[in-house]
Amino acid sequence: MNTDIILSGVGGQGILSIAAVIGEAAVKNNLYMKQAEVHGMSQRGGDVQSNLRISDSPIASDLIAKGSADMILSLEPMESLRYLPYLKADGWIVTNSVPLINIPDYPAVEDVLAEVKKIKNHVILDVESIAKEVGSPRVANIVMLGAATPFLGISYEMIEEGIRSIFGRKGEEIVALNLKALEAGRSVVNK
Repeated sequence: MNTDIILSGVGGQGILSIAAVIGEAAVKNNLYMKQAEVHGMSQRGGDVQSNLRISDSPIASDLIAKGSADMILSLEPMESLRYLPYLKADGWIVTNSVPLINIPDYPAVEDVLAEVKKIKNHVILDVESIAKEVGSPRVANIVMLGAATPFLGISYEMIEEGIRSIFGRKGEEIVALNLKALEAGRSVVNK
């Protein structure tokens, strides 16, 4: 089992929390994991990206080579396009449909989504709307993680364990909210 994931988005969207949940799930289940992060100008709405590599055997490098990512999971649609050269031919893009327009010349959203739709294996969803239905816009990142779970190569139950571990210190109510968000994201894909 080898899964290489590129997580991307903009500062403040919760990319690193997604990486923490997946990483915790992997380590608690005796898998090897390596991660590399780029924060850029994350506090000013800049690019946040993480290479996350998971395997049942030792991993030599924490960086993902071009053409070898199994998934691009992105909370910002244009950021998903930035990493297309890294995606395998049969890899998955799971992305938010709603952009965070943080630059004056952001392309038309329809054009960005049309490019995503050219990828054979793609999932596009409005995570903010789903998160609001769940009870809090702050769990949009976990909704996105839920939508990605069928393609991660890690069991859904392992991801649930990761959420319990990462958010457990914040109380059972926060854990329950995040588990509800995870299921809401997964249910969009499993319809």
